Amino acid sequence: MKQRYILSLLLAAAMLYYALPRLNIATGGLEGIFALSWLGFALIVILGNLSAALFAPKRLQPKRKRSISSNKSERHRSFG
Repeated sequence: MKQRYILSLLLAAAMLYYALPRLNIATGGLEGIFALSWLGFALIVILGNLSAALFAPKRLQPKRKRSISSNKSERHRSFG
């Protein structure tokens, strides 16, 4: 499961690396608003995937079967 978060994080970082030189924040109007909102959403995606990868619950190991059977139909020999 962590692989999916890391892959999404890398893809979002690659998109940000590609788009950052092309986004002009200093421009006014719709272009500047779009650039700021795109960067904001990219930051949310990166932080969300990073926190999910860091704080994902660890997998639990399966419990061992008990050595004493609880099934009453089985009979155990006792020597003594």
